[in-house]
This record gives sequence, structure tokens and C-alpha cells, in this order.
Amino acid sequence: MGSLSLRGIRKVYHGNEVLKGIDLDVQDGEFLILVGPSGCGKSTLLSMIAGLDPIDQGEIRIGDRVVNGLGPKDRDIAMMFQSYALYPNMTVARNISFGLEIRKVPRTERDRIVLDVARALQIDHLLERRPAQLSGGQRQRVAMGRAIARSPSLFLFDEPLSNLDARLRIEMRLEIKRLHQRMGTTVVYVTHDQVEAMTLGDKIAVMRDGEVQQFGTPQEIYDQPANRFVAEFMGAPTMNLISTRIERAEGRIGVRLDGDGRSYWLPTAPEAAGALAARVGQEVLLGIRPEQITHAAQSDAASARMRVLLTEPTGPDTLVLVSVNGVEVTCRVHPDHAARPGQDMALRFDLSKAVYFDPDSGLRAA
Repeated sequence: MGSLSLRGIRKVYHGNEVLKGIDLDVQDGEFLILVGPSGCGKSTLLSMIAGLDPIDQGEIRIGDRVVNGLGPKDRDIAMMFQSYALYPNMTVARNISFGLEIRKVPRTERDRIVLDVARALQIDHLLERRPAQLSGGQRQRVAMGRAIARSPSLFLFDEPLSNLDARLRIEMRLEIKRLHQRMGTTVVYVTHDQVEAMTLGDKIAVMRDGEVQQFGTPQEIYDQPANRFVAEFMGAPTMNLISTRIERAEGRIGVRLDGDGRSYWLPTAPEAAGALAARVGQEVLLGIRPEQITHAAQSDAASARMRVLLTEPTGPDTLVLVSVNGVEVTCRVHPDHAARPGQDMALRFDLSKAVYFDPDSGLRAA
């Protein structure tokens, strides 16, 4: 079993608490992403799971074993680093098989495993080359092959794609996803790239300052961020946060949006109205994704006319920048409907998936 359980994990370096009581559960076969800005503690946590760094407090359980006192070789894990860490004087075949040699796997069995792994990664034609003769993507596949050959209970990846160019990163991301689907092994994967987090993970733990801000599926975290930090960190372009006042009109709860001397009142979704009723007359932060602000028909009741400040064509969509309540807001529209900078544009604000945050604490208000 490759399940992983973390309970109350704490770590202090030179008086600085870098992990502040991490609790996480990863089911057998799940792909967990640890994501967050540099210095948030995600790589430290991965090192502790691997046994490379001792914990100061808490419990790490892999399968049915508490592994706190076990070294890396006894935890039944395989770890893949950002640097690949290949042996330069060994061939690709030997790099893949070296861990099996250490474990005294018979030669015929080693050869079979190496060939199977190399074929799966499409590097079987490179088995006699050395790392210096390989491209970055090929070295990445060799490092993956070495990890896969061991058939561990748990794979640990520490920002493995950060050294690759954009195109190779996309290719290797798909390769890792295919491998996980085929093998079904539990994976813990560290990245600061929220696109990787959204596309790879079954579950995501968003970290900040040594704490887990939110733990859930990619869609849950994208649609229902727990606080302002998660809302701004996850998503590209980032979620728009608009300071606005909750108002009641005609028996309904809504928000006030102002732009270029024009003012609009838009009703909130019924699901949010109940939680916001107690905040009538108060300021909140309206969180709305760019794709929830689109080109509107003239008759659309949820529309508002805004002056376009800037446009950014992306191919299938055009990002349009407008000013709402004194802040710049990004909208995602079809290229055929995008107005030019300086022109007015009718925009539809879809509040059905909008979220609301307390402006002081940053926590979800609705």
C-alpha cells in the first residue's frame, strides 16, 4: 500500500518555524501536488517524507508503517530531483538498473525491467549512451526510468521540470500524467507552477509560510478558494479581486460596480445571498475569474459598459483590461468581440461562481 499520512509535522531551523503542524492524507494511487511560492516549506516537507531531513514533531506514515525513524532506503520510496542526479560515467541502462543492482536483483530480471522501462519512456534506443550525450528531456526520462524501475510504494518529485524549456515542460508533464495513469503509484510532487498543479494533481495542497492554506481537488481550489491568497495564487490570469459594497435592492442582495463615471448594481447568486445578507452596507472583496467576465449582448441584465484600457490577444481568446471600482480587472472574451483600447465595451459579469472575501482577514465570506 502506498498511502501517505502526515500528522502534526513541525520543523524549526535556527529558531524559525518553517513547518507549522502539517496534516495531510494521500490515498493509495493518488497524485498529490504541494504548491506554493518559494520558501513556503514544500521542499522541506518532501525531504522529511523522504527521510532526508528529520522532523521535530509529528508522525509520517507510509502505508501501514510509521517511518519517522527509518532511513530513505527503508521507506520504499523513489525520489526524483530537479537536477536529475544521473551518474555521468554510467550508460543509460546502468543508470536505470543501478538501484536494482544495490538491491541484488538478478541480472536477467534487471535486464528485463530496464528494457520494459526504457520502452515505456521511449528511450530504449539510448540505453548505451551516457548522460552527456543526451538532451535535457532525455535526461529527464532516464531519471524517471531509474525511479520507476524500483517499483516503490511512493514516488517523490521535487520540481522535476523546472530546468526544461516551455515546450519540453508540457511534453514531460503529459508523460508523467500518462505514467501515473498506467502505473497507479502514489505520487507527491512539489512545484511552484500552478499550471502544473492544476493539470497533474488529483489533490492539491496550497502552502504558504509553512502552513497548508487549502487542500482539495484542483477544481475545488480553483472554484472555491478558501482565502484571498489561494484565490490570487491559483489561476492564470489570476482571479480578479474587486473592492465593493454589499447592497440590498428590490429585496435582493447585490454588489455595486463603478467604471468611467457609470454605476451598476448586479445581484449576487442565490447561494451567496444568504451569507452576504448580514454584510449589507459593508465592504467585501468580490472574487471573479477572467472567464466569468465576457462579451455581453445589449439586452443582458447582468452587463455593464466599461472603457477598455488594454487588450492582450492569446489566440483562442483575447484578454481585455478594464477599470472597475478603481482596480484593473481582466476579462476573457472572444477575439471577434474585443473592443480596442479607448472604446467602450458591454461586458457580462457572471456572478454565479463568484466568491467573496473579508477585506481584513482575507478569509471567505461567501
